[in-house]
Amino acid sequence: MHAGLALTVLATIATYVDRGTTHLLADHIRAGYPDYSQARVDSAVTAYLVVSSVIGALGALGWLTAAWAVDAGKRWARPVATVMFVLGAGVGLAGLLTKDTSGATGLPPELGWAGMMPCLAGVLAVTSLWRRRRPT
Repeated sequence: MHAGLALTVLATIATYVDRGTTHLLADHIRAGYPDYSQARVDSAVTAYLVVSSVIGALGALGWLTAAWAVDAGKRWARPVATVMFVLGAGVGLAGLLTKDTSGATGLPPELGWAGMMPCLAGVLAVTSLWRRRRPT
């Protein structure tokens, strides 16, 4: 679960690193909407950073809650972790696959796949939880 938390933080930070270095998101928006001014592209990037930050914060909270529940032996830890995984995978897949009005995906593939990375830890965590004996 700690790996999932770390991957969530890294996926969230990746959007900020991109803004300061490679500009994949800005270039992707510019390619999809060539009539956008630089100010409008910057505004779209900022909006995505806000959305990404909120999703990252909620994901981190989910990982911390699940880790605490498992460590505390709470009976509801497995079903709640499973629901959190399904929600997280859904959000990750939406970021990876959803097309916007330009016909392209809303995110460049590199950032879409970065958003899916915590799901790898999620599937391992949930599988591990359901294979363990139920806490008494």
